[in-house]
Amino acid sequence: MKSAIVLFNRDLRVHDHPALRSAERATVRVVPLFVLDDDILGGGFARPNSIHFLIDCLRDLRAELERRGATLFVRSGDVVEETMRLIQETVAGAVYLSEDYSAFAVRRQNRLARACDRAGARLIACPGVTVVPPGDIAPASGGHFRVFTPYWRRWNLAEKRSPLGAPRSLRVPSGVAKGRIPSPDALVAGKQSPELTAGGENEARKRLGRWLRSALASYEDGHDDLAGNVTSRLSPYLHFGCISPTEVVARAAGREGADPFVRQICWRDFHYQVLAAFPGLPRTDYRTRNDRWHHDTEGFQAWKEGRTGIPIVDAGMRQLAREGYMHNRARLITASFLTKDLYIDWRLGARHFWDLLVDGDIANNSGNWQWVAGTGNDTRPNRMFNPIRQARRFDPKGDYVRRYVAELKGIEGGAVHEPWKLDVSIRKGIDYPEPIVDHAEAVQRFRANRG
Repeated sequence: MKSAIVLFNRDLRVHDHPALRSAERATVRVVPLFVLDDDILGGGFARPNSIHFLIDCLRDLRAELERRGATLFVRSGDVVEETMRLIQETVAGAVYLSEDYSAFAVRRQNRLARACDRAGARLIACPGVTVVPPGDIAPASGGHFRVFTPYWRRWNLAEKRSPLGAPRSLRVPSGVAKGRIPSPDALVAGKQSPELTAGGENEARKRLGRWLRSALASYEDGHDDLAGNVTSRLSPYLHFGCISPTEVVARAAGREGADPFVRQICWRDFHYQVLAAFPGLPRTDYRTRNDRWHHDTEGFQAWKEGRTGIPIVDAGMRQLAREGYMHNRARLITASFLTKDLYIDWRLGARHFWDLLVDGDIANNSGNWQWVAGTGNDTRPNRMFNPIRQARRFDPKGDYVRRYVAELKGIEGGAVHEPWKLDVSIRKGIDYPEPIVDHAEAVQRFRANRG
């Protein structure tokens, strides 16, 4: 076989890329391809934060491929049609890709398999999106794991492949137009978050290296510290495949603090195996609770804007708007507040997170929202996070709140978490709302609704 296409999707890297390395070994010329998918860009899924990050990733990937004598061929349109067009142009005998697991990705891969078969080409799906692919481990009763802890035990024992190095050199066919990487503004309207992080494999690898050296050892004690800087912030890079989860786990293994961090990577795999078994996860209750969700337009808007009057909730929502990212502990608090205190449908919250989060992917965004809402894989579906207790435990000095809620910067210490309890003379000059709900009353309402 003289040439083969490597179709990049959510694997925008050259290190530890099984599809790329397999194609390199099997062919003389490799054709790295990315298609700006009309079904995503025109289907209401494109958002400013994710598109700006994606374009960073594509520019970085093209530069890395060009350092190795190749390039990234970029096309726009239907992924299957554009891939088949390039097969004809390059006389490619195969298409290599990283297997993905959402219903959309599976449908697209099946269409591509049929088209390749008609063209006499092979479609070869490789691992790379997860550490342990869905289906590689299963409970003794069959099916998939519905509870995390037994999955974690089996996942730890599962054989894992070794990370692959990046190819040193690649050859591409001559005479093929590489295509232009468009500007983000040409693909999506609206402004990105003002403090959006930069995308790309080089940024991901630098971030991982720094974090392993400086913060992994303190991860277990500090990962829930809202004001601290102990979390890796690798999730956007994992979502876009700028770095391989297999390499992340391999590089962390054996270091002080590795186990609790690796457990978080395992959670990511856990949600993927749930999604593979239950493709309706983004839309349908995994375990229905017969909820009668409230239709509270004003409450939902206040939550989105970070104007609920609960400082820890508002800080999380404002971090999301400012950075396209939110600390994981804040995600739990804000999601619990929406679904349990306000009793608003988790799907609305998941969609808002999807709109702004750079790391918002189908499996983990949906899986985590359902976990918090009690409709997913949580074994305690009626648990409620008390936002004030959470704030006092994980932001005891109030630094996280003051960082994101400008109106409360002048309030010292933990008092910032309950500004409505301050002396009237202090509250008089603060333009900050009263709480839109009382947590104790919300607990009673939620329990009555859930039965």
